[in-house]
Amino acid sequence: MSEKRTPPGPKPTTSGNLLFLVAVVAVVGGGAYLFLKPSAPAATEPASAVPTSTDAQPAAAVPAQPVGTAPRRPGHPKGEPLPELFLDQFTAARPVDQVRAVYEFAAAHPEVLQYVPCFCGCETRGHVGNDDCFVQNRGADGRVLAWEPHGVACAVCIDVGADASRMYASGASVTQIRSAIEGKYRPLAASMTPTPMPEGHTGH
Repeated sequence: MSEKRTPPGPKPTTSGNLLFLVAVVAVVGGGAYLFLKPSAPAATEPASAVPTSTDAQPAAAVPAQPVGTAPRRPGHPKGEPLPELFLDQFTAARPVDQVRAVYEFAAAHPEVLQYVPCFCGCETRGHVGNDDCFVQNRGADGRVLAWEPHGVACAVCIDVGADASRMYASGASVTQIRSAIEGKYRPLAASMTPTPMPEGHTGH
């Protein structure tokens, strides 16, 4: 007795497979659209009220510009003793002999250093030029009445003063000294003192 066999069903056609794939894509695409559909926009704020990114870095400080001109200050009278320096009270940023030499140059030549900027940020202390880094108070005749201690421990102040002193000794003019100092230190600094130019100066 022979075994009955169920006749095989119809073979799936290519067109049937294609219709099935189209249906699957439509269902998936519709779900994705509903999921990703943007919500209604919220009321917009005025541009001035929109906060800026908290990741933004603060802008670099803008170097201060020269503020007009100023008359020359007289230097400490020649041959007059200077006040005692307090080098033993602070840690000097450079060798003591170099620090002392810059203080003495500042005392004698404010007509140079008052027109030379400083780049250590000391404008926040009220300093206007490199002279202020070393001399705190002068008499009407230029006599040093009080030293500024800030310069002892500040390498930038000392280096600027020492460079100016060397250039002055070589015969450079005040404007040449200032130009060279700015060219050396300004590209590396975030700010500089608002240092005036000498009276009668019309440009570097």
